[in-house]
Parts: sequence; structure tokens; C-alpha cells
Amino acid sequence: MKIIAFNGSPRKEWNTATLLKKALEGTSSQGAETKLIHLYDLKYKGCISCFDCKEKGGKSYGKCSVRDSLKPIFKEIEKADAIILGSPIYLGNITGEMQSFLERLIFPYLTYTDPPASLFPKKIRTAFIYTMGVPEEMIDKSGYKKRFDAMENTLTRIFGSSETLLSFDTYQFKDYSKVVATRFDPEEKLKRRQQIFPKDCQKAFEMGARFGR
Repeated sequence: MKIIAFNGSPRKEWNTATLLKKALEGTSSQGAETKLIHLYDLKYKGCISCFDCKEKGGKSYGKCSVRDSLKPIFKEIEKADAIILGSPIYLGNITGEMQSFLERLIFPYLTYTDPPASLFPKKIRTAFIYTMGVPEEMIDKSGYKKRFDAMENTLTRIFGSSETLLSFDTYQFKDYSKVVATRFDPEEKLKRRQQIFPKDCQKAFEMGARFGR
């Protein structure tokens, strides 16, 4: 069994990356092969609307024809048993790198038939881990929950299943005294980092373990 995680954060050692690594630790504990890919290390763009993936009888029907860093990764995904995506929330949404990656990954498999169908060759498990600075009670007011639900529905439609893990009110800076961020209480942020974030890490580990089984 092989499980691939994708880090949509520019930081390789902070909240999102930590949770992804914990998830992969969970899968490894069950004997699964794992791989972590940092999207910010790759060179690619979002969908360019060439529609080669939709051309009747075309060589790239159901496949992205663009040749860049994502080409070999898409082949790996088709051989994987599960994928785990992770992104912080920037300006109310996933990072640009993750959005571009998802455009390229999902659109070729999504048919323009009636009803729409998926061209992905098998059913695999998927998950999306989100990290964000807002507290849990804000996600309905901010409209985040609708976005998270929509992503889960899309991943389920294309790949077969999906689940979501949310990490709220995260510790954003290593030293709050060096930044202008007076809306936050550094002591409360640190307290949450020490008491709540480990629980999020445990949830990620348990999710990975389920995937590994």
C-alpha cells in the first residue's frame, strides 16, 4: 500500500506540514509506504484551458497534457492507494499553489457528460487537512465550512471517498513579539499550541492509521 501526502504550505516544518507528517506516521505504523511532496518545491502552473483532456479520441483524453513537474506525480497518484492534501487558509481559501495543483489534478478526470462522471481509474481514499488562524466558532460566519464541504464532495466524486481534518486558531509565528499582530494574545496562542495542537496531531495520526489499514 502506498499513500502520498501533498503539502500546500510554503513552510515545511510548521502546522500543515506537521499534521501531514503525523498522518504519514500513522500510515507507516500499519506498514504502508509513504511519500510527502512539498508543492512549493515544484515548478508548475494551474490549468491553462487547453482542453486536451476533453478531446474525443485524443492522446490526452482524461489526462493533463502539460509537461512539467506535475506530470510524473499524476502517474504516481494513479498507482497510490490514498492521497492526503494539506493547506493553510490564506485570505479565506487554500493557498494558490494547492489550488493550481487541484485544477491540474481534478479537471482531466471530471467529464463533461450528463450526468458528470469520473475518469480516475479506481477508487482511493482521500483526505484534506486544513490549518487556520480563526477559532472554530468563526467557520460558519466566514463561509469556510461551505468551502470545506464542497471540496470534500468534489474529492469524493472524483476519487471515491474523502474526509476532512480541521486545525483551528493555530500558532502562526515563532515569536509574536517580532510582528505586528495585536489582535492576538500570544499567551493564549501558546497555550493552545501546547494543549490543543497535540490533539490535532493525534487525530492526524489516527486518520493515517485508518488509511494504512
